[in-house]
Amino acid sequence: MKVRTLTCLAALCGLMLSVSALAADWPNFTGPNWNNVSSETGIAKAWPAAGPKVLWTLPVGKGYGGASIRDGEIYVLDRQEDKTDTMRCIDLNTGKELWNFSYDAPGSVGHSGSRTPPTVAADYVYSVGQMGDFYCIDRKTHQPVWHKNILKDYGVEVPSWGASQSPVIYNDWVVTAPQSPNAFVVAYDRKTGEELGKSGGLGAPGYCPPVILTLGGVEQAVMIGAGQKGVPGGTTVAGISLEDGSTLWTYKGWDNFIPIPFPTILPDDRLFITGGYKSGSAMIQVKKENGAFVVKELFKLDFKVCGSQIHQPILYKDHLYVNSNSNETNDGMRCFTLDGKLCWSSKDKDEALTFEKGTMLLADGLIFNLEGDKGVLHLIQPSPEGYKELAAAKLLEGKEIWAPLALSQGKLVIRDQQNMKCLDVVNP
Repeated sequence: MKVRTLTCLAALCGLMLSVSALAADWPNFTGPNWNNVSSETGIAKAWPAAGPKVLWTLPVGKGYGGASIRDGEIYVLDRQEDKTDTMRCIDLNTGKELWNFSYDAPGSVGHSGSRTPPTVAADYVYSVGQMGDFYCIDRKTHQPVWHKNILKDYGVEVPSWGASQSPVIYNDWVVTAPQSPNAFVVAYDRKTGEELGKSGGLGAPGYCPPVILTLGGVEQAVMIGAGQKGVPGGTTVAGISLEDGSTLWTYKGWDNFIPIPFPTILPDDRLFITGGYKSGSAMIQVKKENGAFVVKELFKLDFKVCGSQIHQPILYKDHLYVNSNSNETNDGMRCFTLDGKLCWSSKDKDEALTFEKGTMLLADGLIFNLEGDKGVLHLIQPSPEGYKELAAAKLLEGKEIWAPLALSQGKLVIRDQQNMKCLDVVNP
């Protein structure tokens, strides 16, 4: 990468702190701190039998694009009939569509439809569509400021499941991952779209975004390069220097040819890595010793013990909570210590309580967990002592209910393949 790009990436580390002040907002994928945790309080610990109050329901195109919320406005990149992407701005309180902007994006992929949530700044909203269209749209004029295509621009064929990237923003920069051999991660001027620099490749394209964090006292970008099916050691988890773009360290002890969840940062310079397709999970520790980085594998978990195919685990009070499900397994919600010991599984309580490939969100010491194949939303008190359910209600229909949740101003936004709903989880 060029020096000024690396400087911009270093600034991204401040994002974790700066956006945390926006307690009422959920402005990007996995929330303000990129960990599926909200700082909101006052969440109700009980619901009526029918579940929390549904404030409104809005039809959406099929797909998995969840909501991002800022200043009382919901942003979702919708998709229609494998032809068009539409940025929709919706009033959080009423469900009324305030405006939209559509563009042509013909093409289909496996599990076709909308993908990841947009990323919302004070002035612009950024999104990457299924076919690689990268748009910056003005929130006031509702018109595009600039447009790129992260696949065509860097010679990347459309992946089997399309482009699945949530841009990362900080001040005047926006970063995303085309994942081409010579442009794995690219930084742009967020106001003009000018390319400022790019890093080299780490492997085949996957579906997880880069994570900007500090390991061994050094700010860096952590990224996963996909391996090849059946080829051991082909997957690369790497730290990229924010000084000169060099590779600071690599870990090749975990194999996944379709990585989706990004690594979960844990205390003491640890990363928890998980995925589907029989990859299982791993915990590594990245330290700097005598001027060089050293990577230590702390433990690995077989895919039959822990493997989340789509969603990130949640860290709460020194325990990890994971929906350990993939195409090969349906092991349910599981709780682990940070040394890899299994505390419990939801299937201990009910063999049918698997949660499939559903998603979770933590707020006020409570976990919302949405069953991906049944549309039942569960309210759970996280505890290493066992699965403790406080409430549950069927609120969505159909299958593949995999879109991430979003919470703002006491309102939980959920969706299935046909509708988006807004729930009052403070006054249910």
